[in-house]
Amino acid sequence: METYLNSNSNSTSKSLEVTNNFYKKLLFQSPDLIFQMTISQNGTFFFPFLSKSVITHFNITVEELSSDTFTVIKSKIIPEDFKSFTQSVNESKNDLKAWFHEFRAILPQKGLRWFKGVAGVELEADGAIHFFGKITDITEHKRQELKLKLSEQRFQFAMEASSEGIWDYNVKANKVFYSSQSMKMLEFSEEDTIDTIEKWDDRVHPSDKEKYLVDIQMHIDNNTPYYENSQRVLTLSGEYKWILSRGKVIERDSKDKPLRIIGTHTDISTQKDKEEELIRSLEIIGEQNSRLLNFAHIVSHNMRSHAANIKMLLNFIDEEEDEESLKESKLHLRSTSNALTETIDHLKELVEIQTELIHKRVRLNLNVYLKKTLDILGEEIVKNKVIIHNSISSEETISFNPAYLESILLNLVSNAIKYSSPDRVPVISFSLSTKQAQKTLSVRDNGLGLNLHLYGDKLFGMYKTFHYNKDARGIGLFITKNQIEAMGGTIDAESEVGKGTTFNIIFNEEV
Repeated sequence: METYLNSNSNSTSKSLEVTNNFYKKLLFQSPDLIFQMTISQNGTFFFPFLSKSVITHFNITVEELSSDTFTVIKSKIIPEDFKSFTQSVNESKNDLKAWFHEFRAILPQKGLRWFKGVAGVELEADGAIHFFGKITDITEHKRQELKLKLSEQRFQFAMEASSEGIWDYNVKANKVFYSSQSMKMLEFSEEDTIDTIEKWDDRVHPSDKEKYLVDIQMHIDNNTPYYENSQRVLTLSGEYKWILSRGKVIERDSKDKPLRIIGTHTDISTQKDKEEELIRSLEIIGEQNSRLLNFAHIVSHNMRSHAANIKMLLNFIDEEEDEESLKESKLHLRSTSNALTETIDHLKELVEIQTELIHKRVRLNLNVYLKKTLDILGEEIVKNKVIIHNSISSEETISFNPAYLESILLNLVSNAIKYSSPDRVPVISFSLSTKQAQKTLSVRDNGLGLNLHLYGDKLFGMYKTFHYNKDARGIGLFITKNQIEAMGGTIDAESEVGKGTTFNIIFNEEV
């Protein structure tokens, strides 16, 4: 029995040895970098098995195979990674846990390469620790990972350095991502979130919302290559900011419905302010050009006419011998000279208004200046039986130029009397309303009135008259408008033929 057992044991051992040799040969020829590393109880490293791929890949020489294993490992792994490599091996040895570690090695031909080691750990009865595993060359993976990391870092830097925000809308889930820059534009912190598109849409100014939604839908319907819209959006503090939104559908389903839209936000509030400032400047330039045209009209027409008349009359005087005719020509010459002087005076007054850099501004009691105006026109008021209605409080004041206020009131009241209707008793009413920093003085009459559809744009023009009054010069309202605007105010008119006219003067108290 004993002989049988010994015979059977020898046969089994021989069979196992043959099997082990077969697997060793098989693994040795494997393209995978397979290894067995043993650490003896006294801490000595050695490799009982290395596949041919390991030897070839790491360029391990015959001398190195018979040398101290720890020294060979240290020569292959770069110094910066060796400490963490040995630390990971010791941790797996001490805890008897699987070994996972990434490290770099320098190869003679391939240079610096990245590797990942994976191994199972076993403890032998004699205290030796065995590592069974493989090494994988992950250099290409690391390069791609580094490229991705660099790309992400560059993108993150671009986002932080840029004034633009990013948004990414998942249409199907109705969820939207807003970058921190987008959130900052609305004065939210980075921790805050607006996760649905409606939460942004609800902040769009009501006056801008219709076009905002139409522009988005136009792109969704493939009518435009991309979406672009400027809208005012409500910030956390309650103020509106101008935001330029751009976007593009980058994914659609089989029915061409949008699945994902990405885009940018740009704060264009400063740009809009500059545009508005430019528009205001252009309006001022337009007004100045209009005034220049009026001056050009005066110089080229009126003054030339006066000069031509004077020249013609002087020629008549030189040639005339009859005393009566000479006397009559001299009277015409005097009249023409007076007209020329009047024109020059008007020009001088307008130039003074426009070129005075600082217009004197003091606090004036409106009723004091209104009484002064009514006293000056007292005879005309009595003569025409004018009824005056004044609802302005006796304490009401405005910040204005004294000479200008006197001139404005005189012009408006004298016009109301001059163009009163012959069919009824003239009534002139004065009232004042206040809104924020603006006070509006209304001067209303029940006179002839005029058609603003026909003459509205000419009402405040120089030398514009509308009722053929023989005393009309067409200069009063032009000067009045210039004086009011020089003080930062505005004037407009409401009028209806046969019913009367109301002039509204808006005094800007903040200027």
